[in-house]
Amino acid sequence: MNILNTKSAILQTIREKAILKQLVYKNTAEVFAELKEVLENLVEEYNAELHDQSDAVKLDYKDRGESEIQIRVASDILVFSMYSNVFQFDREHAVWQKDYVKHNPNNAYSGIINIYNFLSDSFKYNRSEDLGYLVARIFINKEKHYIVEGKRQMGLLEKDLSQSISNEDSLRKIIETAINYSLNFDLLVPPYDDVKILAVADIEEKIQNSKIKTGKRLGFQFKSDDV
Repeated sequence: MNILNTKSAILQTIREKAILKQLVYKNTAEVFAELKEVLENLVEEYNAELHDQSDAVKLDYKDRGESEIQIRVASDILVFSMYSNVFQFDREHAVWQKDYVKHNPNNAYSGIINIYNFLSDSFKYNRSEDLGYLVARIFINKEKHYIVEGKRQMGLLEKDLSQSISNEDSLRKIIETAINYSLNFDLLVPPYDDVKILAVADIEEKIQNSKIKTGKRLGFQFKSDDV
């Protein structure tokens, strides 16, 4: 009898979690598709304002498939990447303090869209050792509610999972905040001791491929509360 009860409980959990995770992923994919549309329209709008500027100054949009988008803004590239898995917030996360999650723990299961900031030259010159930084991540749950975690002003965006629902306006605000943050997150000179010695092979590779590792904070400790 116990074996049958255990089996029944396992099968029920599998069914419930499979349905839940499929719904969360579906919502995340739909939000990502909306994000693509908002990004494409935003790039067109900004470029219309920059019509008298060279192409190097204008924004550039690239759809990289179902789970990745890139936009170039001046010397920066922002990569929007949708994760294929569904996650649950750890028990120390602030979302568990809200009745919305306390009363229904399934609301804590979320898909993730990450926003990374790279130097555009890293892609232009194929510098595979260059560094990018996670600017923000968007969490979307089974009800299409969302929160945003991120650096400085990104952290000023929506934090209440019970109140926020993804729409065109909220996505545009996230995008523009990420762009503004990245443009003001400047490239710093690496510490002298980190670059004072260079092997012959390294300098040859630099000449041929420009592959000296570069990042906006190379050589500096980068914490969640930095900048």
